[in-house]
Amino acid sequence: MTTGSIETKPMSTEPLILWETDGHVGIVRLNRPKVLNALNPQLMTQLAEQMEAFDAEKEIHVILLAGSERAFAAGADIGDMAERSMLQMYERDQFATWDRIRRIKKPIVAAVSGYALGGGCELMMMCDVVIASETTQIGQPEINIGVMPGAGGTQRLTRAVGKATAMDVILTGRFLTAAEALAAGLVSRVVPPEHFFSEALNIAQALAAKGPIALRLAKEAVLKAFETTLAQGLEHERKLFYMLFGTQDQKEGMRAFVEKRKPHFKGE
Repeated sequence: MTTGSIETKPMSTEPLILWETDGHVGIVRLNRPKVLNALNPQLMTQLAEQMEAFDAEKEIHVILLAGSERAFAAGADIGDMAERSMLQMYERDQFATWDRIRRIKKPIVAAVSGYALGGGCELMMMCDVVIASETTQIGQPEINIGVMPGAGGTQRLTRAVGKATAMDVILTGRFLTAAEALAAGLVSRVVPPEHFFSEALNIAQALAAKGPIALRLAKEAVLKAFETTLAQGLEHERKLFYMLFGTQDQKEGMRAFVEKRKPHFKGE
C-alpha cells in the first residue's frame, strides 16, 4: 500500500488531501475536519490533480473518494467567497477545476457519511457509485445564504431525482435523509455508519477486479445517456461494445466463461 498527502502550503502541517493505494484502488480522502471538509479552490485543485494522477496510472482501475464519518463535505468555504464581487467570482472561474474531475474516465466510488451539502452534494453527484451511511444528510441549501448551486447542483440533481424533488430541495434548502436519497435514486446503497467506508472499499475492490477497459467504456456509455437522445446514446453504446472486441480482456473474459474459470484481466 502506498500513501501520501498534499499540503495546503509549504509551512502547513494540515494536509488538505490524503491519498493511498490499496491494490488496484486509488483512495482519496478530504481532510479539513475543522470545517467539515468545506471545499475551497485550493482543495479542489489538489483533489483534481490527485484524481487525474490515479486516472493516468495503469495499475489503478477504480478511484474511491471519501470524507469523514461526520461529513463528506458540508459545502463550499463560504468565508472564502463572502466578500468577493461578481467580477472577482467570474474571473476566478472556480468551477473550471470541477470540470477536470468530470472528465475522469475511471469509475469513482464515493464513501459518504454525515453532511453532503451544497458543493459536497455536487461533488458526490459527480461520482459513479455512492455508498451512503444511514446518518447521511444531503442537500443544496445555498438558497439560505442568498445564492444557488453553481457546481452542477441544479442540473445533476434534477436528472437524478426529477423536477419535483429537485425543486423542493433547491428552493426550500431542506436536507434529504439517506433513506430518501436512496428512494429517489440519488445514492446507490445505504449502510450502517460503522460500515460506510469498508463497504465502499469492498465495492471499489469488486469493480477493480473487472476488466478495466470495459469499466471505463461502460461508465462513458452510461454518462452519455444524460447528454444525448436515446438514438444517439444507443449508437454510441453499440460502437463502444464493438470496440471491446479489439481487446485482450474481451478474449480472456469470454474464454474464462466458456472454460468455467475466473478471468485474469490485464487492461489490454
